[in-house]
Amino acid sequence: MPSLRLQRLLAIGSLFYAASLWGVVWYPYRLLHESGVGGIASSFFSYAVPLILFGWLHLRELRRSRSKWLWLVVLGLAAGWTNLAYVLGVLQGEVVRVLLLFYLSPLWTVVFSRILLGEKLNRAGVMIMALSLGGAMVMLWRPEGGLPLPTNRGEWLGLSAGVMFALSNVIARHLSGVSEGSKAVSIWLGVSVLTLVGLLLYPAELDFVEHAGWDVWALLLAVGIAIGSMTYAVQYGLARVPANQAIVIFLFELVVAAVAAYFLSSERMGLQEWVGAIMIIAASLFSGHMEDEQLKEKAHV
Repeated sequence: MPSLRLQRLLAIGSLFYAASLWGVVWYPYRLLHESGVGGIASSFFSYAVPLILFGWLHLRELRRSRSKWLWLVVLGLAAGWTNLAYVLGVLQGEVVRVLLLFYLSPLWTVVFSRILLGEKLNRAGVMIMALSLGGAMVMLWRPEGGLPLPTNRGEWLGLSAGVMFALSNVIARHLSGVSEGSKAVSIWLGVSVLTLVGLLLYPAELDFVEHAGWDVWALLLAVGIAIGSMTYAVQYGLARVPANQAIVIFLFELVVAAVAAYFLSSERMGLQEWVGAIMIIAASLFSGHMEDEQLKEKAHV
C-alpha cells in the first residue's frame, strides 16, 4: 500500500490529468464530426467502449451496491446528460463560452443541495449565487439589449450540462459508501443509454458506418479509452482530495481549453467574456468555503 502522502499526490495528479484531458477532448470530437460522425454517435461509441472493456470488472461491486440502485440510476442519467450535452455543446458553440456556462454548476449545486439534502443557504452560498449569476449576466449581455441568455443551442447545452453536473455531484454525496467502480459503470451506462435513445430518434447519425475508415474507428477507440481513464481518475481523486481543492484543480480545464481553442480553432475571448469568466471562476473557488462553513455548523450542533 502506498503511503498517505503518495496517495494524496496520486489523487491530485489524477484530477489534473482528468481536467487536462477534458480541456482538449472536444478537439477529437470535432475531428470526428468533420469525418461525418455526429455528436450523438461519437458519444455513444466513446462511452460504450469503456463500458464493454472495463464494466465487467465491477459486476461484483455493482451487486454489493444493489440497495442503492435507484440512486445509481439517477446518477447515471444525470451524468449521462452532462457528458452528452458537453460533447454536443462544444461541437455547436464556442468552446470556452460553453465551458464557462458549464462552470455555473456551483450555483445549481446550492439549489440542489437545498432541495435534496436540506442544506441551508449560508453566507458562502449567497456569495456563490451572486457571483455565478453576475458572471453569467456579464458574459451574456448584449449591447442591443434583451435578456442575458445563451444565444445558441451550443451555449444552452453547456448550461444544461452544468445543471446535470451539479445534480450528479449532489447525488454522489448519498453514495459515499458505493465503490468508485460502481459509480464509473453507472456513468458509462447512463451515457450509453441516453445516446442509444438519441440514435433511435436520429438514425442518420449512424450513416458514417458505411464509409468510415480505420482511422475513424481508431480515433473512436482512443477517445473511449481516454474517457474511461478520465472517469476512473475523477472517482479516484474525489475520494481522496477535499472538495474545495478538487474544485480549484478542475478549473484547470478552463485554462487548457482556452489555450487549446486559441491554437486549434482560433477562438478568442473578449474583455466582456473575461470579466464574466473571472466572476464564475471565483464562484467555483468559493464553493469550497461553502462546504467548510457547513462542516463548522454541523460541528457546533
